[in-house]
Amino acid sequence: MSWKTLDDLDLNGKVVLTRVDLNVPMQGGAVSDATRIERIVPTVRDILAKGGRPVLLAHFGRPKGTVVDAMSLAQIVPALEKHLAAPVRFAADCIGAPVADALADLPEGGVVLAENTRFHAGEEANDAAFAAALAEAGDVYCNDAFSAAHRAHASTEGLARLLPSCAGRLMAEELGALEAVLASPPRPVVAIVGGAKVSTKLDLLGNLIDRMDHIVIGGGMANTFLAAQGIDVGQSLCEHEMTDTAREIMEKANGSGCTLHLPTDVVVAREFKAGADAETVAADACPADAMILDAGPETVRAIAELFAQAKALVWNGPLGAFEIEPFHVATKAAALAAAELTQAGKLVSVAGGGDTVAALNTAGAADQFTYVSSAGGAFLEWLEGKTLPGVAALG
Repeated sequence: MSWKTLDDLDLNGKVVLTRVDLNVPMQGGAVSDATRIERIVPTVRDILAKGGRPVLLAHFGRPKGTVVDAMSLAQIVPALEKHLAAPVRFAADCIGAPVADALADLPEGGVVLAENTRFHAGEEANDAAFAAALAEAGDVYCNDAFSAAHRAHASTEGLARLLPSCAGRLMAEELGALEAVLASPPRPVVAIVGGAKVSTKLDLLGNLIDRMDHIVIGGGMANTFLAAQGIDVGQSLCEHEMTDTAREIMEKANGSGCTLHLPTDVVVAREFKAGADAETVAADACPADAMILDAGPETVRAIAELFAQAKALVWNGPLGAFEIEPFHVATKAAALAAAELTQAGKLVSVAGGGDTVAALNTAGAADQFTYVSSAGGAFLEWLEGKTLPGVAALG
């Protein structure tokens, strides 16, 4: 897919409506994690360097088309000014006079932050009149919010069709990383697909089977696949009603030359709590009164060997209940193995999804991957092979 970037458009003297993700966590009225702000800095700085005047458009929470004071973007202005190292003028609406007034008051090198786009019902409805009202203030549209690109909203899709449009630095980085492991990856290419339920990853597995050489199934999903092979998984989280589907997936993988990998040993416990007594058993030897909560060391060794033979890795979902010790071990060990190979230049590693990013951060491996996506739903839908409206509109 081809899309324009900031380098392809003349921005000098132009107002650049820039869709960003500022849906940051707050605590005590202050931003508690500025990662999403930090990731838009290169785009904003490049717009300023090219003589453009950025107007940042973003949503915050789910106000459902009404004004909710607690969801005003005004509260993130101090954090935005700190990380952009630039003056920020806040517009009390994202359309009309407030934006025009903020632009008129904008000092050299300054940035306008417009109020929450979701204060208008027309945003989520992708209303043409609302998109036109947004477009009135700008000359160019730049989408730097891949994390919102799976939504066909006015500020992500409608606006892109009304102005000369391009991808911001973060958007281009995300798309480039995903294409590197999906469109024409170096081979062999491996996917880790984890998580609680097979039912939420059917589209993902269906798409990846045709693209991957190997897929490692982890988390609660693996229990359903084990059960589909007639293995008793005790009290484990398991979608027994999905075992026929799991068998169909295994048959499809068989026919397409993609090898599915399931745990050969597992860590089990009678209680799901931190510090619970745990033991490692063969995958087909889970006690009837126990539950599988992590992959075992033999499985991790096999995964590490698989990584060592691979050239590319895409990771979505943990291998076990990583949030609670001692069930974080497999995810951490596999993440560190991938990180070491990546740093040695032997593996292209791309990961994404909320739980995945949290797991890699917990393992201390995220910074050593080739790319870790800031998106959740958009990352998953891209891996599922779906068209993202916010990306398609840039083409």
